[in-house]
Amino acid sequence: MHDGRFAPSPSGTLHVGNLRTALLAWLFARSAGARFVLRIEDLDPQRSRREHEERQIADLRAIGIDWDGESVRQSERFELYRGALTRLEADGRVYPCWCSRAEIRAATEAPHGPLAEGAYPGTCRRLSSVERSERLRCAARPPALRLDAGTERVGFCDRLLGEQGGAVDDLVLWRGDGTPAYNLAVVVDDAEQQIGEVVRGADLIDTTPRQLLVGRLLGLPAPSYAHVPLVLGPDGARLAKRHGAVTLADRLARGETPADVVAWMARSLGLAGEGERPSVADLVERFDPELLPPEDEWLETSRMWTL
Repeated sequence: MHDGRFAPSPSGTLHVGNLRTALLAWLFARSAGARFVLRIEDLDPQRSRREHEERQIADLRAIGIDWDGESVRQSERFELYRGALTRLEADGRVYPCWCSRAEIRAATEAPHGPLAEGAYPGTCRRLSSVERSERLRCAARPPALRLDAGTERVGFCDRLLGEQGGAVDDLVLWRGDGTPAYNLAVVVDDAEQQIGEVVRGADLIDTTPRQLLVGRLLGLPAPSYAHVPLVLGPDGARLAKRHGAVTLADRLARGETPADVVAWMARSLGLAGEGERPSVADLVERFDPELLPPEDEWLETSRMWTL
């Protein structure tokens, strides 16, 4: 039995693509008789808003998704994350970094850059103890704290996409503004909440090797993963506000009901035929991850949302 979760960031309204991912995560768990929890990933103080959180929760409930226990907020769990950081520091796997995004971009764009664009090339890891002390004394801003990952390659088997993997760069664990980074917090949370299977959008698959490595270094159990295709707009791009009526509120304003939206989701997943309006309880009975459409077919049906 694999407990599951949905973990939105309260930085805006969920669109139908987010809601379909939430429905899938819920179906994976509920069809297996497992627990399902809701976690609010509100680490970004500049973008997170309580009104967005409330709207997201209302939309999830409107389409029939429930969860076990109260939702938790990452902003209230800093002590857990600080404890994990301390363990990694004790193992000598953490170092301070003063690099700006522009400096990292310039380094990775250089000929024979060490990793993919956006990855950290290890600049501050190579500082001597004297250089590091000088920067700690004189730098205008506090450093971020990075994991010394050793560019290890981490592989895993995704339940839907098969064998996956990638090299892990020296990811940020703690930001210079004093907040824990996503790739540390999510690993700690998944372990503390006993999440057995992470079902989320395929756009997050590149973060999985990083999170698996962090979890391994912390001695935490690794969940399994299922990365699901995103809902696409009519132009084939990831669904976004520019595509029109993309939120549940937008669809309701056009005269649709939450049941209409759920019916479209079910059809796009091969769980309902044209004209059917199954409830989420019906979908639990019908759901089998092994019978989901092939990726290319699924991606095509994901483009059929008419706006």
